[in-house]
Amino acid sequence: MSVLVRFAPPSMTAQQYDAIVNRLYDEGIHPADGLELEVCFGSGDQMKVSLLFDSIEAFDIFGERLKPILRDLGMEPGTPEVMYVHHVIRRGG
Repeated sequence: MSVLVRFAPPSMTAQQYDAIVNRLYDEGIHPADGLELEVCFGSGDQMKVSLLFDSIEAFDIFGERLKPILRDLGMEPGTPEVMYVHHVIRRGG
């Protein structure tokens, strides 16, 4: 069952988000197995991130790999909100 994970850190800029994603790519972690969609939105230092994973297990594996990167970059992600998905509509499918 798919899960939607929403991160609403106390403070995150687009530049900080880009640094996290670049590090994930550099370390071969991104795109993560099971990641179906990633959206970063907001403005200023109030950026948020929503991730759609095909299972909670896939998210848990990604989360364990993400944590040390966030620590290294001095980011406090806050507690993610995890919701099980009832239905996803995909264009063309």
